[in-house]
Amino acid sequence: MSRDMGSRARLGLIKTSRGEVRTPAFLPVGTRGTVKAMAPWELEELGYEMVLSNLYHLYLRPGIETIKEAGGLHRFVGWDRPILTDSGGFQVFSLSRILEVEDEGVRFRSVYDGSEVFMTPEEALRAQEALGSDIAVVLDYCVGYPAPVEEAEKGVELTRRWALRSLAARSSSNEQAVFGVVQGGTYPELRRRSAEELAQMDFDGYGIGGLSVGEPRELMVECVKIQTSILPEDKPRHLLGVGDPLGVVMAVSLGVDLFDCVLPTRMARTGVALTRDGRLNLRNSRFARDHGPLEEDCPCPACRRFSRAYLRHLHKVGEMLAHRLLTWHNLQFMQRLMLDCREAIAAGRMNELIGRWKEWEERERSKRVDIAGERDG
Repeated sequence: MSRDMGSRARLGLIKTSRGEVRTPAFLPVGTRGTVKAMAPWELEELGYEMVLSNLYHLYLRPGIETIKEAGGLHRFVGWDRPILTDSGGFQVFSLSRILEVEDEGVRFRSVYDGSEVFMTPEEALRAQEALGSDIAVVLDYCVGYPAPVEEAEKGVELTRRWALRSLAARSSSNEQAVFGVVQGGTYPELRRRSAEELAQMDFDGYGIGGLSVGEPRELMVECVKIQTSILPEDKPRHLLGVGDPLGVVMAVSLGVDLFDCVLPTRMARTGVALTRDGRLNLRNSRFARDHGPLEEDCPCPACRRFSRAYLRHLHKVGEMLAHRLLTWHNLQFMQRLMLDCREAIAAGRMNELIGRWKEWEERERSKRVDIAGERDG
């Protein structure tokens, strides 16, 4: 493990039976078994070494048995590199109508058909074992922002109990790595308590959950700083659901290794491209006759072959090619960001990289004022 001497940032390598994952790394989100608008081989071309899928959605549709019959998740989705499956705790508490939360588990209604589902931590782990993912994340209790301290404390306590039960239910013959999850809302003492409790358990890695749910970045950074200072140094740390550039590089500097977020793919579907010069909202009329690429030095197909004007045209008329090309570009952007982080760590320049992205964020903030009155053309 190599470190940046001016921060907690580190270079690492996660080894699985299906390949190695260099960290820090961003994981494209294939919620339902696919990264929206992208084929698996296209993700490989971008250099991605691991993707994330979500148990909540796969459990409900098409169902664990269907995927198991197909030979497991990798064969079902056509991806032979590592997969991390999230338990879906966040989706349970954000998408579903919660009927009851108890020590045993959580009862909720499916987002698809309204049917009643009861999920226990043991079932969440067994289902991920059946999927055959390389890394499974245990069921946790996630609270929103803002949350009363009593609710956040309940989340910490249930997460602890469910983590212990998940470890007890883990199959000794399974090579699958298992990550625990730390919670605590935006309360520093609860964040500290959760990290201390989970650090005592023999997990293969740790997810940092319950952030990027609307809290100010300063609070997010404070929570991450507390928990990475406590979690084991020799285990991977995954900041769940964070994908904004400045948030990522700041978390890398605090010792986070893995990230996932729907932001780059979701923004692509709304006509927004991420570039090192800022976000480009192609719905704006000023791009209608802009015949330059999204980003001059970007190697993705959208930038190599097409103009901003053409991509804007595709998006405005609803052509699916717009979604594909913008998604490709945004995922290329995230991959380049992670490569920049690795290079900065190796050179001992993480603080310089943070400074550049703080300037980027400040430019974006000032641009929002300038274009507030701009209309689609």
